[in-house]
Amino acid sequence: MSDKTPLPPGSTIGILGAGQLGRMMAMAASQLGYHSISYAPPGDNVAADTCAELFERQWADREALSEFASRSDVVTYEFENVPVSAVSAIPGDALAPGPRALEVAQDRLNEKRFVEDLGGVCAPYARVDSDDDFTRAMERVGTPGILKTARDGYDGKGQWRIASAHEANGVRFPGQGCVYEGFVEFEAEFSVILARAQTGEVRFWDSTANHHESGMLVQSTLPAGPLVEAQVEAARTIAAKVANALDYVGVLTLEFFATRNGPVFNEMAPRVHNSGHWTIEGAATSQFENHIRAICGLPLGETTTRFAEIEMRNIVGEDALSAHAILSEPGEPHLHLYGKREAREGRKMGHVTRVRHEAP
Repeated sequence: MSDKTPLPPGSTIGILGAGQLGRMMAMAASQLGYHSISYAPPGDNVAADTCAELFERQWADREALSEFASRSDVVTYEFENVPVSAVSAIPGDALAPGPRALEVAQDRLNEKRFVEDLGGVCAPYARVDSDDDFTRAMERVGTPGILKTARDGYDGKGQWRIASAHEANGVRFPGQGCVYEGFVEFEAEFSVILARAQTGEVRFWDSTANHHESGMLVQSTLPAGPLVEAQVEAARTIAAKVANALDYVGVLTLEFFATRNGPVFNEMAPRVHNSGHWTIEGAATSQFENHIRAICGLPLGETTTRFAEIEMRNIVGEDALSAHAILSEPGEPHLHLYGKREAREGRKMGHVTRVRHEAP
């Protein structure tokens, strides 16, 4: 992939991962005249609906990964838990974002240290590799807190909330590296989502206020409110430093807590993000289109918000079975179902975005 010559129409984008984010990436790529293929282990790979081909192989299959790379003009990834060993099979000049973003984001300790080194503020934390470490971490950081696996956790998985040292007696160390974090007193949670081009140009979308339940995002809204809006600029400064330090190309997301003392970094995702789904209808250019533009060397699109009020809400589990009823509701609902076969409890099945036009 050249950083000077954009990929011409008809080129092929390879997507590592085949979930809903890959599905929506491929839809955006198609609008710009590109073909997409995806690679993922066997499963409910819904991106197959929008990709020309699915390589359904294990991450350790180097031969299949090499063939996948040879069929792609550029390769990207839709989630941060693609093994670094897998992306090492992709030629470095063909991968965007680069592997360094995965290396940082896949380990919570590395991620926190990386952001702190750039001037970001994190919740108090301690490394935990044993039951004794867990005890010492609670003594040092205090309770309440939360124990998180250092790797592979998302949507509330691999997390244990600890209200007191006594309650910790019921939590068994999971046998893998963890981080213990002290609770942060915050008024709101918000995301900073940016797109960074091959030229180094950075553009931001407006930040949503995010509401989580059991560690999973439930709702994102704009406007985000005065507290978040007052802290967005400081959070954007950190996000831009992260993107530049990684020489990042594509869409990058950092999540923050809005506190009385300013933004506190929570975690990053080197990819398009659930809290940015509103941009499909609500922004001049969606996060998916700008990700494709960036990795293909095209100019970034405007990120201006198009409506006065926007709400994105996830459709989870069996709620998807009656989701078509949303289409008859007021408020300009825009329904996105991901085509997943099994509506399990706690599984994201789709989302709906509602917008309100500016008053005349």
